[in-house]
Amino acid sequence: MKLSEVKSALGKLDTIAFQLPTGELVPTHFHVTEVGKVAKHFIDCGGTVRNEQVANFQLWNADDYNHRLHPEKLLSIIELSEKVLEMGDLQVEVEYQAETIGKFGLHFDGVNFQLTRKQTDCLAKDNCGVPKQKSKVRLSTLQATDTSCTPGSGCC
Repeated sequence: MKLSEVKSALGKLDTIAFQLPTGELVPTHFHVTEVGKVAKHFIDCGGTVRNEQVANFQLWNADDYNHRLHPEKLLSIIELSEKVLEMGDLQVEVEYQAETIGKFGLHFDGVNFQLTRKQTDCLAKDNCGVPKQKSKVRLSTLQATDTSCTPGSGCC
């Protein structure tokens, strides 16, 4: 989910809720302690230099049970971050600590912001010896193309 999509969704909400991949909601007294631009400059296993940037939200469960973060407040924090940090319309990544700090993607279902699981991947499969995955084909969907050996044709 891009930053512009988050801002658009916030403009339509009365309350903010984040839902974990397990279906459990982040407690309503959470705070967004950081909105930032995270840059990653690295070399993949195939030797290619890469640069990535994401907008990062850090969620924190506070001991302050009497306050909730309202959509207009988060929107103002995002807009200030965009201006000060010169952020573009970046993909959003969310940090949230349950047992340890996890990094999540973000999706909006019309009601809740959903924290989605992220997966590692090899970015240079063609350069580092990872075999290409063969596509799986259901044999029952294949049609015979060789009609020279059909039942009753005498080829057997």
